[in-house]
Amino acid sequence: MRITFLGAAGEVTGSSYLVEADAATFLVDCGLFQGGKDAAAKNFAAPPFDVRAIDFVVVTHAHLDHSGLLPRLVALGYRNPVYCTPATADLLAIMLRDSAYIHEKEAAWAAARPRRGTAPRIAPLYTIAQAEACLPLLAGVGYREEFKPRTGVRLRFDDAGHILGAAIAQLRVRDAGREVKLVFSGDLGQPGRPVVRDPTPIEQADVLLVESTYGNRDHKGWTETVDELIEALADTLERRRGNLIVPAFALGRTQELIALLAQLAAARRVGRLNVFVDSPLACAATQVTLKHADLLDAESRDAIARLLHGKLPVRVRFTEDVSDSKKLNLIRSGAVIIAASGMCDAGRIKHHLEHNIARRECSILFTGFQAEGTLGRRIVEGARSVRIYGESLPVRARVYTLGGLSAHADRTALLGWLGNFRRAPREVFVVHGEAEAARSFAQAVRRELGWRPRLPAYRTRYEV
Repeated sequence: MRITFLGAAGEVTGSSYLVEADAATFLVDCGLFQGGKDAAAKNFAAPPFDVRAIDFVVVTHAHLDHSGLLPRLVALGYRNPVYCTPATADLLAIMLRDSAYIHEKEAAWAAARPRRGTAPRIAPLYTIAQAEACLPLLAGVGYREEFKPRTGVRLRFDDAGHILGAAIAQLRVRDAGREVKLVFSGDLGQPGRPVVRDPTPIEQADVLLVESTYGNRDHKGWTETVDELIEALADTLERRRGNLIVPAFALGRTQELIALLAQLAAARRVGRLNVFVDSPLACAATQVTLKHADLLDAESRDAIARLLHGKLPVRVRFTEDVSDSKKLNLIRSGAVIIAASGMCDAGRIKHHLEHNIARRECSILFTGFQAEGTLGRRIVEGARSVRIYGESLPVRARVYTLGGLSAHADRTALLGWLGNFRRAPREVFVVHGEAEAARSFAQAVRRELGWRPRLPAYRTRYEV
């Protein structure tokens, strides 16, 4: 059996792993590369395999760094099933359409404003029509339901506790006359966080791929994180009378923030809030979240229900169209504006940063990981000025970073999840982490558990 690491090797985006065995050849995840100078080149690069030889694809969850190249795979000729949880299938229907829309718009923008000395890339990575062609291939499989996608292969999803529908993928695959159990952690959530449930413990694997996004550090404590959120709200809205701009993934983080603000309002820890969610995608993702409310924890279900019925002093408004989005830029104070993308590299958040980042009375609140090379990462690291839509803008707004809200498990939680294994897997690969984080986590695994994990590089292949 061979595993080729097509992404998320020494970085946190582009998750995709090619498994070649006697029983089947398949992909686990098909993610978009985001941030960094070579992201576009990697996204446009021809895959190092015959697309027609892939028997099926498994998608662990709907974030684009795990699913965003599915339309390109289909455009190249893939026509077989894509297995995921039912909630992920519903979310992909909106995520992939939105991603294609952004690619089309950005290609048109680049074509209209070619850089001096370079030829513009006219074609988008994929089109809305190509994204639509993916959707009939999606096949939902519920948690804990063992399924046979092909003779000699058994698949089971368990809750990863990351975002709605996120799964740990367990596959039992026949190869060389034996059955090999492969476990792909996907993205694991931090235990004890609102909205989704905790990650499912796994006890056995022959081959394990585990994420390491925060493998080199722990998050801030939950109490400290909530206190800092309350302070950011009070300082920005009440004392400095500005706007609080929140870059947030439309899927997962936006719903978590809404639930948390509702819980704080119910506990009377914050006053009246005017929250604007400027993202049609986030609106659609919230509707999918409510459809699958049985997957949420009880406290979050109750808080969201009270919010929707107007029983809390938090007013949440979703923008309907571009004109509504533009009107938000006329608001000078008192607004909490949540918009995608979470790393500030695309979407409506860039317009809100354009209108608020140079204002001393405003704040920018980061609530999730900022990948290397992204606009969000530059702001978090203290850039004095940033370029947005070709214009250099000074960073005068106050910057808050709430690491404790991360949907990813930290080092302690990752080691705790690995501690559920009854014995060391035969092969362990540390993936989905920037080089330093992955290296640090691999060292911690060796030290704490006595395992010998590998650190794969981009497009390397291993016999397992």
